[in-house]
Amino acid sequence: MKEKEFYTCDDRVYCLSDGKSEEITENDTEFIDWLLERIENFYPTAYKALKENYIRSSANVPYFKYLMVRRFLKCNFGDLDTTHHDIDRDGVFHFEKVACPMRGECRHEGVICMPRFSSRLSDAEMRVMRIFYEYKDIEKIAELLYISGHTVKNHIKAAYAKLGIHTRGEFITYASKHRLFG
Repeated sequence: MKEKEFYTCDDRVYCLSDGKSEEITENDTEFIDWLLERIENFYPTAYKALKENYIRSSANVPYFKYLMVRRFLKCNFGDLDTTHHDIDRDGVFHFEKVACPMRGECRHEGVICMPRFSSRLSDAEMRVMRIFYEYKDIEKIAELLYISGHTVKNHIKAAYAKLGIHTRGEFITYASKHRLFG
């Protein structure tokens, strides 16, 4: 994936990638579908709020999807900056606190704007992975949670599969990038 930087101008959203700037339109279906899938999987509360917000346009599916993506981009990546790309090569989002006239008043602040990441891990997997984030020792984790080492290993294996990672180092990086534990 290519790194992407987004910005808004005259209520339009543009993407800067590989030195080219292009407006995001409803014809960008491949990108829109990719982004909506990521929002639905990792920010389900934001996805639900976006759907509810634009439900009146749902009969025109391409436009409906475009409106949801445009709002998400405007609320989270609307400022052109040079510190981080908004979406990096790994597809990780780097949110910005964009200038918004409704800051502090919008009912979607913290929902659509700056949404909380959801890994879709089960509660049991999250408990194990929270401790695994700090301790490497499987038996220590088992002792702390009053479960067997075999169960701990199964939860770690399931979490790795859901997150698409393979090592503890990848998990530490993933958890840090996505603010999984705070």
